[in-house]
Amino acid sequence: MVQFHIQPDSEIPASTQLFNQIRFAIASRQFPPGHRLPSTRALAMQTGLHRNTISKVYRHLEEIGLVDSQAGSGIYVRAQGHEGGTKIKSPILEQYPEASKIVQESLDQLLAQGCNLSQARELFLGEIDWRLRCSARVLVTAPAYDIGVGELMVQELEQALGIPVQLVPLEQLAKSLEQTHSGTVVTSRYFIGEAEAIVAPKSVRVIPIDIYDYTKEIQIISTLPKDSCVGLVSLSSGILRAAEVIIHSLRGEDLLVMTAQKGDIYKLNALVRSARVIISDQASFNSVKAVVAEARDDLIRPPQLVCCENYIGINSINLLKRELGLG
Repeated sequence: MVQFHIQPDSEIPASTQLFNQIRFAIASRQFPPGHRLPSTRALAMQTGLHRNTISKVYRHLEEIGLVDSQAGSGIYVRAQGHEGGTKIKSPILEQYPEASKIVQESLDQLLAQGCNLSQARELFLGEIDWRLRCSARVLVTAPAYDIGVGELMVQELEQALGIPVQLVPLEQLAKSLEQTHSGTVVTSRYFIGEAEAIVAPKSVRVIPIDIYDYTKEIQIISTLPKDSCVGLVSLSSGILRAAEVIIHSLRGEDLLVMTAQKGDIYKLNALVRSARVIISDQASFNSVKAVVAEARDDLIRPPQLVCCENYIGINSINLLKRELGLG
């Protein structure tokens, strides 16, 4: 069970702390689609927050499209993008609402048994044809203010999938899609609501990716001695902001957190000279090692370097391989 931690004496509002932690739990699939969020009463007992505060956080999550409220039942994590089923419009699907799900599950079973796409096409021509057309162009999108997280996703996807992946700022996505009749848009659950709104009129599917849950890194942070300095380095300013809030929620003022993006050499030098532990994404790790090596003669004790395994969860990589017909 996910545990939420609130620092009551923090300058960061308690509602912001809780909102960021729940959003992280959804984005990392600790709360998967269909998962029922804790009741306001249960969460109030766990965090000490007023139920009205928790209700406001839940309303905010619903407003940005991450959860759905079901009267008399509770708050549930919303299935997003292609998770909700095919966007193909057909009288058959209107007549048989479960037909799309059955077709997709049957296709996956055929592929798992060794049936190739050409053979499956004879059985499921419409579904296979749509998948092939959408697979011809794969776009990763993220807001321009945090394009670094998009660069990180592109690097990991190209390495894992072995195909070209195009990065398009969220603000330019609509214009980019005017030039194509099909494609696949991939983005983090942090940005899925905006992406779906843009893609909805197009013959394009959206697939949300789950992020790595950072269990190993959180364990390291949880065991650091009080008053330690921890450094965070990433291509993404958004990742750094979210991580800083989550670490603060776990440890409060016990730790000093310093952050730097890969290209900010001034901040990297300051971080290397102060941090006990530096946690970095793969794309930034070599830069961190280079700065540590250059400053080694000036360091009494070099910092411990921790390279995150990835940003995208392995289940999402496997899903994309299957959806794109890559194995």
